Amino acid sequence: MKLIIGITGSTGVLYGIRMLDVLKQLGVDTHLIMSQWAEKCISMETEYTADYVKSLATSTSDEKNMASSVSSGTHKVDGMIVAPCSMKTLSAIANGYDDTLVARAAGVTIKESRKLILMVRETPLSPIHLENMLKLSRIGVVILPPVTEFYTKPKTISDIVNHGVGKCLDQFDLQHDLYPRWGTF
Repeated sequence: MKLIIGITGSTGVLYGIRMLDVLKQLGVDTHLIMSQWAEKCISMETEYTADYVKSLATSTSDEKNMASSVSSGTHKVDGMIVAPCSMKTLSAIANGYDDTLVARAAGVTIKESRKLILMVRETPLSPIHLENMLKLSRIGVVILPPVTEFYTKPKTISDIVNHGVGKCLDQFDLQHDLYPRWGTF
């Protein structure tokens, strides 16, 4: 399996970092694109460096490299996950404004009828945010905000992050044990 992973400048970069870590453990080929603001959030929210996060991916592209392989539909991948997905990136994708490689790769994912998962991060949501999400959902994009669940009784931030990551992996039928399934505890 090959997946594009976008990390944008919204709080919650741990979701994208953990996603890369788990996908690496599962042997999934990943192509990482990080926005400039994602790199800033990594330094503000975690103890990691952008270089470390890049090392978790099979390959990477600069967000400004519109000639990257993932900017073309002829580059075969199974889908794309943007974790976290900022409202700016959501808007760019919803409106076909391919100003960054994350938005372009997402647009290509849509036009090639591949699975696109957006872990949107914002609260409260404005009517504009909701309209953009509805627009994308209607064409098959999965809007998957990392909403905390409590039936598994999470004890750490890692437990909460693992649940969100696991929900994304479920969309691609990737087997994992990141959280207990309903009815198994």
